[in-house]
Amino acid sequence: MADNTVAESLLQKLRDGDCGGLDSLELAGALGVDHQQVVGAVKSLQSLGEIIEAEQRSSKKWELSAEGQEIAERGSHEVQVFQRLPKEGLLQSEMMKLPIAKVGFSKAMSNRWIRLDKAAEGGPRVFRVVDAVEDTVKEKLQQILQGKSDNVNEKDKSELKKRKLLNEVTIKTYWVTKGNGFSTSITKQETDLTPETIASGSWREKKFKAYNFNALGVMPECGHLHPLMKVRTQFRQIFLEMGFTEMPTNNFIESSFWNFDALFQPQQHPARDQHDTFFMQDPAMASEFPMDYLERVKKVHSEGGYGSQGYKYDWSINEAKKNLLRTHTTAVSARMLYKLAQQEFTPVKYFSIDRVFRNETLDATHLAEFHQIEGVVADYGLTLGDLMGVLKEFFTKLGITKLRFKPAYNPYTEPSMEVFSYHEGLKKWVEVGNSGVFRPEMLLPMGLPEGVSVIAWGLSLERPTMIKYGINNIRELVGHKVNLQMVYDSPICRLES
Repeated sequence: MADNTVAESLLQKLRDGDCGGLDSLELAGALGVDHQQVVGAVKSLQSLGEIIEAEQRSSKKWELSAEGQEIAERGSHEVQVFQRLPKEGLLQSEMMKLPIAKVGFSKAMSNRWIRLDKAAEGGPRVFRVVDAVEDTVKEKLQQILQGKSDNVNEKDKSELKKRKLLNEVTIKTYWVTKGNGFSTSITKQETDLTPETIASGSWREKKFKAYNFNALGVMPECGHLHPLMKVRTQFRQIFLEMGFTEMPTNNFIESSFWNFDALFQPQQHPARDQHDTFFMQDPAMASEFPMDYLERVKKVHSEGGYGSQGYKYDWSINEAKKNLLRTHTTAVSARMLYKLAQQEFTPVKYFSIDRVFRNETLDATHLAEFHQIEGVVADYGLTLGDLMGVLKEFFTKLGITKLRFKPAYNPYTEPSMEVFSYHEGLKKWVEVGNSGVFRPEMLLPMGLPEGVSVIAWGLSLERPTMIKYGINNIRELVGHKVNLQMVYDSPICRLES
């Protein structure tokens, strides 16, 4: 049905109806057309003057995503994982080949339906813990699909929305009534005043469309530097002004030893699993290590030392040899600190800005690749107060003055702090980075003097606060008006460092 026909039908129903008005969504259903076609007809009639009055209304409802509809039919990922587990268990490597394994395994583990035996013969094996499970996720999705969303509490809806199984949809409609100049006949308004109509005088009988003097002109097409590259340049300049030296970060491929073991991160840490890290197939193993340093790292992990009891496990050199795409630039910091320890110690300040990689499921808030910013200061007697002072100076140069520090845990720093900033655009506190003092178990095996402390902090270049505060005006980055909430909600700004 053409737009003119829809507009004519709308006017006829207003003329013949006795309800005082029409709902655009109901009219679309009655005419058997798409709602947007009715909306277009409403806006077209509004442009003709006071033929109709239209009040915009909005309502919200819950809808299942494509994945949610699949789960409502087949069952949740965690239940599918549980059902595919035989009584004798299944190798973790085999299970992770299943398309639903990544989410299903994690949820089934958190529900304590299954357990992982890392010491099983043949490799880590997954076993059932309970005999049967109830698929509450499927039941809740089916209730919403049947229009019984009120039977599902808000907490469960929020959890389903977080899992990308449920979407809250805002439906915008128009309530259309007769205007002061109501008529069922549509007269096309003229948009151009030509020399011919002026000369002939016909303009006197024509009805012209009102000019919109507030309309914006067409933006000229032009190129711009990428926003991240602009912010990256500013970060580098700030570090250089503070006397930092840039670290070489051109090795995207790193060994597990430098990426994890040298940082006093145990080999059974969840971050070292294949569903969090990209491991290399060829070459799969690294071969060159400083062996005396490697032995000291092995000892502090398995037996302890330097005032620490260690982790008390059998440290494996084969695990340390595994090549991977680095998960953080702290691996570069570890190499630089070890190099520093091999010479007469002098205080240093290092920084790096480069790409890191995480084995993430791509969605609205996660990417498999992002940029990490890292700062490291090594000197005698540095304390947590020095770290907070350096952070305050660093963020002040970015235009961020409202900071909060929250205690946190990192395997290789103690004490550790998360850094929060008040986002003036969003009117709330957002996390902008992590920080801490490197542990003696990491520094002393390198050969650094006992009195030397190393403070460090890291954040993601893509963080929204950095984009908002790291430049004088975010609109200058992209050349036109930008909605800050849209920037914050975009994938590039919601990355977790």
